[in-house]
Amino acid sequence: MKRCVIVGGAQIRDYDRIKSYLKKDDFFIYCDGGLNHKKALGFEADLVTGDFDSFNLQNAPAGVELIKLPTHKDDTDVFFAAKTAVERGFDEFILIGVTGERLDHTMCNLSVLLYLFENQKNAFAVDDYSIIKIAGSSVESIPDSFSFFSLMCINGKAKKVTIKNAEYPLKNATIDPSYQYAVSNRVLKGKTAEVTVGEGQVLLIKVF
Repeated sequence: MKRCVIVGGAQIRDYDRIKSYLKKDDFFIYCDGGLNHKKALGFEADLVTGDFDSFNLQNAPAGVELIKLPTHKDDTDVFFAAKTAVERGFDEFILIGVTGERLDHTMCNLSVLLYLFENQKNAFAVDDYSIIKIAGSSVESIPDSFSFFSLMCINGKAKKVTIKNAEYPLKNATIDPSYQYAVSNRVLKGKTAEVTVGEGQVLLIKVF
């Protein structure tokens, strides 16, 4: 099945970097203000959704499936898009335009990654600076082409956290949300770092 790309309205500066992760046969969901990115990205919409508080609905692309949401709702536009795509059977996701100026929107959009992870979907977000995903028991590989990487616990406690082939290795460590110490690590030159989490999940941020 096609991969689903969800486009939010947060700022994107380096469109070329973002476009390098996209494919012509991806299924694109543009969320409200995410439509401001459509021309620069060069990918047409397959579905448009949102409450249109940040994009004029009259300027939405014609002939495309549109789901208009009420302004008073529980789901954010991006969360609704993710839930809709899960219901339609998508297993792979990229989120773009979801991190940026507003911390509340960024944190909520990162929780979408946790929602997708808990639904056994393969998902990551990419922005101008990094690739962001949830890491659990599966081995996550980080090549030395990345400048830094960080692990952030955002859901309970992460236990038995192991990092190999990095400047700051860990073995069976615990990371608590109140003490985020696994930040700004580096992959050893010529190596590929490996991250595993025995219990719980962490947010893995790979910085370009």
